[in-house]
Amino acid sequence: MVVELSRRDDAAVLTLNRPEALNALSFAILRELDEALASLADSDARVLLVTGAGEKAFCAGADIKELRNRDLVAQKRGAELGQRVFARLDDLPMPSVALINGFAFGGGLELALACTFRLAGARAKMGLPEIKLGLIPGYGGTQRLPRVIGEARALEMIMTGRAVDADEAERIGLVNGRYEGDAVEAGLAYASRFTAYSLPVLGFARSAVRRAGDTPLHEGLKIEADLSTLAYRTKDAEEGMAAFEEKRAARFTDG
Repeated sequence: MVVELSRRDDAAVLTLNRPEALNALSFAILRELDEALASLADSDARVLLVTGAGEKAFCAGADIKELRNRDLVAQKRGAELGQRVFARLDDLPMPSVALINGFAFGGGLELALACTFRLAGARAKMGLPEIKLGLIPGYGGTQRLPRVIGEARALEMIMTGRAVDADEAERIGLVNGRYEGDAVEAGLAYASRFTAYSLPVLGFARSAVRRAGDTPLHEGLKIEADLSTLAYRTKDAEEGMAAFEEKRAARFTDG
């Protein structure tokens, strides 16, 4: 199995273990990734950490050899497969953190963009170089990248195919921060900032913010009001407000 799932305390850790191919994504691996993500839907993990094996690559993208000599129907189904798998990641009940420990090109960056947060190691390089092959991103890159860094920067990266290093990625907001040392340990430390909070309420917050880019402001405010009202109805909201009044730490139970 190339896609490996393990546990570290409250965190699920997903590792792409194909370092000899820079953790590239074949269609078989995409299906394996889809199965692994589906198994997390009912998991009690509070966060998912995503990384790649080896020191060179998080994920170098699609397996180019598989993309040649395919008819239009097969090409479209391939794009839809990648989009469906990454949408499953985006829709998981727990937040996710991509730990970009090296190259994240093409589908590799699209995988990272489908995560809730991204951290970059010192050797990280990120880009969508499909234009250099006469192609454009097909696993969600044209849609998620502008939502993260803005339309102008996204267009520049996509239309030139250039890569950015960890410093520039942090500066333009492509990653949430940098890390040194062990990727998983850094991910656990970063995730500890939010994993103690109510998972359902974290989900409401993610949903409200994610939908902000898809709707006019007045519609987004209605969505926020609806989700905020749902949050008030949770037992965790009752506990959080009671703890505040009683000047003690809240004990959330995801209820």
